[in-house]
Amino acid sequence: MNVGPENVGPLNGERRRPLRVIGMLSGTSYDAVDAAVAELAIDGDAVVLRPRGLHTEPYPAPLRDALAACLPPAATTLEAVCRLDTELGRFFGAVAARANAALAEGRADLVVSHGQTVYHWVTGARARGTLQLGAAAWIAEATGLPVVSDLRTRDIARGGHGAPLAALLDALLVLGPHPDADPHPEADPERPARGALNLGGIANITARGARGDVLAYDLGPANALIDAAVTAATGGAERMDAGGARAARGRVDRALLADLLAEPYYRLPPPKSTGKELFHAAYLRERVEGRGHAPTADDLVATLTELTAELVAGACRAHGLSELVVSGGGVSNPALMARIRARAAPTRVTGAEEYGLPAQAKEAYLFALLGFLTVNGLAGNVPSATGASGPAVLGSLTPGAGPLRLPEPRAGAAPRRLVVEPVAQTASGSRSGGPGRA
Repeated sequence: MNVGPENVGPLNGERRRPLRVIGMLSGTSYDAVDAAVAELAIDGDAVVLRPRGLHTEPYPAPLRDALAACLPPAATTLEAVCRLDTELGRFFGAVAARANAALAEGRADLVVSHGQTVYHWVTGARARGTLQLGAAAWIAEATGLPVVSDLRTRDIARGGHGAPLAALLDALLVLGPHPDADPHPEADPERPARGALNLGGIANITARGARGDVLAYDLGPANALIDAAVTAATGGAERMDAGGARAARGRVDRALLADLLAEPYYRLPPPKSTGKELFHAAYLRERVEGRGHAPTADDLVATLTELTAELVAGACRAHGLSELVVSGGGVSNPALMARIRARAAPTRVTGAEEYGLPAQAKEAYLFALLGFLTVNGLAGNVPSATGASGPAVLGSLTPGAGPLRLPEPRAGAAPRRLVVEPVAQTASGSRSGGPGRA
């Protein structure tokens, strides 16, 4: 691999080596923080990513409870938000420092923190704003490294939804080139139509539209309503359908499923985005209460699992997908994956591992990639997917312990490919659930 001058390690003054970037994510399941370490460089028209491993730490119970108390539809105060912003930042900083020591030999160059989404403001088909907490200054203090944060707002400021940001990685790695960019399209008439699916709290999909443009949008709930149902049924003793056991025992309530599928959000055209501002415990309770008979807890979970599978299958049909590449915490739920495979047939359902990235770590690597593009002056959004008026360099930069030295902005076209070069990977920590929508 040729590493040119644009890949100098300018954030710490070293030259001619890839940047070591820590990408951090806390998703809509808000159960744990993922920190993936990647070596990233630009080689011609490609970004080369070498994954070094994933470090995961569950939230301490008091912090998770404080976070849950601030999420919609709960009321909160500015005092609670201020305290949460600080405590999340301190925890993210500690996780980043431990990931640096465990996976980067203490030699990381940059931290990229998605933060924790506490509100995503959408009115009809328009996103108006978004708020992620976890103050970047605490991460910079804990690690001594510069931090890229607030990755969604710039896209929203350009008229986009700020989501799904996964569209960029999916387009570079999974979807393949735009048909117009293929010099010999007739050479492979059976070229598969691929899509990428993430199953976090919210399910989001990336595919090519009829004109070959990249489309990406939130389908609706994946783990969000399943988790809410399990939490309510067990009084908080359980927070997810571990191993898909409840869905496997339960029976789908077809009448309730039909009512759930009548949700107006599903009929909105992309680009669109959603979150727990809509799909939360109170939303589910309103749709279950008042029925002639309430489903058992297992039947409800089975019905919600079928809901996600039907949303995914409908998207596969709409986009004519022959292959669907799945990542996110939902891949560890065998009942959910079995129903997706059954409902989406004949679409072939595969894992992100076939493309070089572990399914559980893909989103954390996504944010490492986005931050790497930011410090190189390159756009990280896909306007056709988010609805933005144009490409945007994403995020805000917080300096580390030393002077902030950025690469010269890269001239020429944006990267067209993502190449994953395998290295010996390490995993540390543990996770209790899945990451959220990216």
